[in-house]
Amino acid sequence: MKTYDRLFIGGDWVVPAGTSRFDVINPTTEEVAGSVPEATEADIDRAVAAARQAFDEGPWPRMSPVERAAVISKVSQAIQADMQGIAELITSEMGSPVAWASLAQVFAPSMIFDYYAGLAADYPFDEIRPGLMGPVLVRNEPVGVVAAITPWNVPLFIAAAKLGPALVAGCTVVFKPAPETPLDACKLAELFEEAGLPKGVLNVVPAGREVGEYLVRHPGVDKVSFTGSTVAGRKIGAACGENLKRFSLELGGKSAAVLLDDVVLADALPMLLPNALMNNGEACIAQTRILAPRDRYQEVVDAIVEQVSAMKVGDPLDPTVEVGPLVAERQRERVESYIRIGQEEGAKIAVGGGRPAGIDKGWFVEPTVFVDVDNSMRIAQEEIFGPVLVVIPHDGDAEAIAIANDSAYGLCGSVYTADLDRGLKVAQGVRTGTFMLNSAIPIDFATPFGGFKDSGIGREFGREGLELFLEQKSITLPAGYTPPT
Repeated sequence: MKTYDRLFIGGDWVVPAGTSRFDVINPTTEEVAGSVPEATEADIDRAVAAARQAFDEGPWPRMSPVERAAVISKVSQAIQADMQGIAELITSEMGSPVAWASLAQVFAPSMIFDYYAGLAADYPFDEIRPGLMGPVLVRNEPVGVVAAITPWNVPLFIAAAKLGPALVAGCTVVFKPAPETPLDACKLAELFEEAGLPKGVLNVVPAGREVGEYLVRHPGVDKVSFTGSTVAGRKIGAACGENLKRFSLELGGKSAAVLLDDVVLADALPMLLPNALMNNGEACIAQTRILAPRDRYQEVVDAIVEQVSAMKVGDPLDPTVEVGPLVAERQRERVESYIRIGQEEGAKIAVGGGRPAGIDKGWFVEPTVFVDVDNSMRIAQEEIFGPVLVVIPHDGDAEAIAIANDSAYGLCGSVYTADLDRGLKVAQGVRTGTFMLNSAIPIDFATPFGGFKDSGIGREFGREGLELFLEQKSITLPAGYTPPT
């Protein structure tokens, strides 16, 4: 069991202001896997003050981007040196299958840090432009103190998506991880401390919603970067709007995977299903709506059911397991309630729908496939965040695009076809931030990721992810003057 008694604030491990703690419950064993202090508003005040001082007076924003990148590279190397250990830690927190966790939960965050460390050398932080009335120096300066608020489903990955660009930009950060997954956040603080990060640049304060709201509204915070539910995102956006505080939101999804009538199922399903049920279905980009051509509907259903039935469910520390437990008992109850709702709405369960036989402990739900689904049903419209798929018939490309767009969300999507030109037209027609054309790769860290509609505001990853943490300043220059580099 991993236990922390102090909070990482101001570059030191300090005694918390309160006595409450978060016990991390292993979703497989239902036993305590670790414990951390619960930050209070007083701890937030201390963390923001440390980040504020580090930004206003410390060396970090005044170092060159390449110097900042060197620290981030050390953290990436440290993550890669302990990939298995960190993967098992995250699995003990939230139940992600360890084989998937090793890549997506651990190696991918190190790739994100490496990408932004590399971008630091090439990004034009200072650029002289020929203005209409003379030369202008356009500077990209750090936005200031950032509140980074992350969920529990891919905790280290989302932390890297925020900390990598924020730190390369020269910002300082108050990082609030979810109460369910604070252990990997504390581990990350240790790695940054060992890498020589100046004091106060990163502060880690595990806390619940009320203290999180206090952080969002704190006058010492210049920008909020949030990943989580659309409901919470609306509240955060409103709070930031009241104070003209910069913010970016990466929110929910209900992504559609479109199978066209010429699809080769033997090729498509091995790409589609891992993205439909990734991370036990607890993924905002999961392809949970599968749109199948009506004249091949039963063929598609049979093929999906065959492959989903073969998925191994069990202890996520077993490297052969593909589906582990949900993060908490409340999450299992939520998923099971949606399974009941689907049946009440008239959809039929083709496979799954219950708890796996022979597993007496842990918050497991069988991978479940609903058929005879209409896109207006709640199970087709609302984000379930569990291993539940719906198969919806369509009558051609135009209707498939219309069904895909008939959603409040617009985060991800995919299309599978033997005709790439035809597939590209579908991809271009769906209003969503990222899309896969005969691909199994939903996110490329060198390109922007984010959502249309209720899926958020702003783009993470790529140059755009760095620019979320930069402010632009224009300085008009006298003719003939060239500033020193």
